[in-house]
Amino acid sequence: MKVLYEDNHLLIVEKPVNVPMQEDESKDEDLLSMAKKYIKEKYSKPGAVYLGLLHRLDRPVGGVCVFARTSKAAARMTKQIQDHDFKKEYLAVVEDNNLAQSGHYEDHLLKNSRTNTVSVDPKGKLAILDYEVISRRDNLALVRVKLKTGRSHQIRVQFSSRNHPLWGDQRYNRKAIAGQQIALWSTMISFYHPVTKELMSFSSIPDHFPFTI
Repeated sequence: MKVLYEDNHLLIVEKPVNVPMQEDESKDEDLLSMAKKYIKEKYSKPGAVYLGLLHRLDRPVGGVCVFARTSKAAARMTKQIQDHDFKKEYLAVVEDNNLAQSGHYEDHLLKNSRTNTVSVDPKGKLAILDYEVISRRDNLALVRVKLKTGRSHQIRVQFSSRNHPLWGDQRYNRKAIAGQQIALWSTMISFYHPVTKELMSFSSIPDHFPFTI
């Protein structure tokens, strides 16, 4: 877990791939526990450490992630998320299949909690994103995605439903090869500091294949 920034109110880290955000049935080490351990050991904190989980990344996805170190900061950051003042950008590699150079996707997505899958369904919640293509090679396209909403599996489902599934997506790409790592990365998050009100931005740029196409 790489720490990108910390103060008395926030902790911003780079989430490693294949690490769950919080404890699940796998009992694998999770990011929330790792972050709490980091705070506890660095500052010799007695007792339980508070960290507010503000947003989530799917287990196979890496990149920038923000925690709140106080309940007041958590409440203020949550309001920014609700007011769409909390901006998130991702990098993804998708199957090109004549993907337009840029686009705006709006769908209603419905989650099946039993199977932990998401589908396009008029009964679901509104999901919105914008994207632009950065580069192309061998029927793959590297795209920058700006999320307007934060639905579960949103990027993965909105692209796969249009015949542009993400490279290595074991759940929504039938062509994905076992063992491939999904090409989705939380590359930038910006928001207003919950106390100083300063506009802050943090980034993480993957430098490994297939993001290097």
